[in-house]
Formats: sequence, structure tokens, C-alpha cells
Amino acid sequence: MYHRFEENKYPSTNIRLNIFKKHINLIKENNLNFYNPSEFSKNFNKVKDQKKILLTIDDAFTSFYENAWPILKKEKIPFILFVSTKAVGNKGYMNWNQIKEVEKANFAYIGNHSHSHDYLTKFTFRKFVEDIEKSIKIFNDKLGYNPIFFSYPFGEYNLDQKNYISNNFEFAFGQHSGVIDLNKDRYELPRFPLNEKYGEIKRFKEVMSYLPLQYRIIKPENKFMNDGENPPKMTIEFFKDQKNLEKINCFSNEGSKWRKTNIVLIDNILNINFADKFIERRGRINCSLKDENGWRFSGFQFVQN
Repeated sequence: MYHRFEENKYPSTNIRLNIFKKHINLIKENNLNFYNPSEFSKNFNKVKDQKKILLTIDDAFTSFYENAWPILKKEKIPFILFVSTKAVGNKGYMNWNQIKEVEKANFAYIGNHSHSHDYLTKFTFRKFVEDIEKSIKIFNDKLGYNPIFFSYPFGEYNLDQKNYISNNFEFAFGQHSGVIDLNKDRYELPRFPLNEKYGEIKRFKEVMSYLPLQYRIIKPENKFMNDGENPPKMTIEFFKDQKNLEKINCFSNEGSKWRKTNIVLIDNILNINFADKFIERRGRINCSLKDENGWRFSGFQFVQN
């Protein structure tokens, strides 16, 4: 997941262009293919015989159009560009003519990123629906269709919002790190954020090497923490006879700093016992294990207002 390109005064959302080019070259040098978003609808529930890399870009900043789009266009590298309709045409953002130009390429896909790009969990459900319906109307007016892909602003959503999105889109992406596999919830798809801090080459090589940590069910299903639900009572149910679960470790930012989290594995169910509340708005949990094939990784996110 990328945002800005060569807007160096915004390091938390920016990637420098020379680093982005190195990311592209590393993918090629490792003989990995780029994932065409058209494959989601065709093959999501099928076992994949090889790893592929999906590029996504949030917010449709002008710096994407000016700096990254020429590279992706020249090499015909597939990607999803998520657009918040309210921002289109404003200073620093692409306009509809530019979005339409990108959308015409058969390897470029547009995604819905809400209308307002606000903290949607702060909205009443009615206001949330009005926001999404407004974006859908604008996409229908400007492009002739509403995209099948949705990206939650800031990766935040509650269960009612997720259920609404599932009735209006085919796939939805968060901002929790992880590797997509056929068992992932198609309305909670993970992405690795890449920026100046978390996009340096060493980390990118690690991200490329990760394998999916598969699981069956995560509880609670609601990733929004209401009063009295911080920290959440989190469990991960893995598949029967899944191997190497005894090797799993989890880390979280509970208590406002990253630390190893207390976990208890009983049969194929992992109980994650947080010692402290999450202080930050977004509570993050990353779990991984190493087996004979490499590191398996999956991240999770809970949010509070």
C-alpha cells in the first residue's frame, strides 16, 4: 500500500521515487509476478500455485499521477488506485480527467475509498451510509460504474459498516499488515503499508518473502472496541491439524508500546491475552511463525474512537 510519491515533506505517507523503483526491480529480480486485480473475481477461492505481488495506491494524490503512473504505465504493471470522491480535483489530488486516463489502461483498476475520507467509525450508521452512497453515485456519474474494490479510510470500520460494504462491493481492504490467501475474509483484506519509515529495502525484502499465516476464524468479529471492550478478548481459530502452531509468536502495541503478547494455544485455538488497554486509536497485533517454507505472517487491527 502506497500513498504519496516524492512528496518528501510527508514521510509517514510518502515513498521516494528511487526507492519505489527499487521495489519494482526487486520484485522482478526475485521472479515474482504482479497480481492483476481482475484475478480476484476469477480466482479468489482457488489455491494459488505461486506468490504474486499486488500494488495498491490510496487517495489518488497528484504525486501518484506525476511520478508513479509513468513508471507503471510504461511497464504495464497492474494496480488498484483508491479514490475518495470528495477530494478529486482539489489541490494536490488528481482530477477526473486524470483518473479516467488511468482507468482506460487494462492493467489499472479504480477502487472506492469513500466520499469524505473521514474517520468513518465516528459517523452514525446513517451518516456512514450517506457518505458511501454519495461516493457510489459520483463514480456512476463519472465512470459509469461503481468499483468492485473498496478501501476503508485509515483501515477503520465497525461490524455494521463492514456488513454494509459487503453488500455493495466484492472486496474490501484494510491497513493491517499481512498476506492474502484464499481463507482471508474478502472484506478485511490485509496490505503492507510502505512509506519512508517502513519502505526501506531491508524491510521490503522481508515483506516480499512472507507467506500467509492461515486461520479459520478470528474473534471478536467486530474490529471496533466499544466501551468495556478494550482490550478485546481475542482468539484465533486455526485449521485442524495445522502444523507448527507451537512456534507462533504475537506482538502488539498494547499500552502504547510494542511488546511481546501473552498467548495460550489450546489445540488449534490461540488465546491472545493482552496485559494492557490499547492507548492509541488503532490497536495492532502481528503474529508470525517460521516453518520449513519461511516466515508466515498475519496482522490484525482494532480501533477505538
